[in-house]
Amino acid sequence: IGAVIAFALYNQILDILVHPYCEIRDGKCQLFVQSPLDGLATRLKIAGYGGLMMSSPVVLWQLWKFITPGLHKHEKRYAIPFIVASTLLFFIGVGLAYLTFPKALSFLISIGGENIQEIFSPKEYVSFFLKVMLAFGFAFEFPVVLVFLMLVRVLTAKQLGSWRRPAIVIIVAAAALLTPSQDPYSLFAMAVPMYLFYEVSILVGRILKR
Repeated sequence: IGAVIAFALYNQILDILVHPYCEIRDGKCQLFVQSPLDGLATRLKIAGYGGLMMSSPVVLWQLWKFITPGLHKHEKRYAIPFIVASTLLFFIGVGLAYLTFPKALSFLISIGGENIQEIFSPKEYVSFFLKVMLAFGFAFEFPVVLVFLMLVRVLTAKQLGSWRRPAIVIIVAAAALLTPSQDPYSLFAMAVPMYLFYEVSILVGRILKR
């Protein structure tokens, strides 16, 4: 259903996705089709990724239903907070990716030098941008995972507190691997919130323990 809606709203979604590119090119931001199939492939790609984003609350609910058989009765009451927090954090991550993408794209264009003129195809540009947004969306589920592991007593707030220094290194390395663009803007835009989420998770873990 989400994919059908995204397919129908293709032009509006494409305008939103192209807007960051237009910002750094002063409105000169045409995308060039390089194959007769590129137009169809772009529309199907937007429908697929758009459908995944629209249906994320349902997907997260199904994930929780998969997990709940292994939980105690008092732990199952966290279902609604889990879904709400996961969905909210996912779209905050997507929103942050959208806001930082112009800087990241500008860096990627300029790093090639003045003698290189970029010509983007809609299929490659849309695919790249959507992957960046999904990477941020899934990375922002990090605190939900940590809190869940503390709920089921796999981790404790005390353990997380004692792992701060290696956690910083691991978070930065994970952000470098997760960001498809590999640019410094995206890396730090992902790594800094993830570390803040790490600290918030420790605080939440202490509250849950009480």
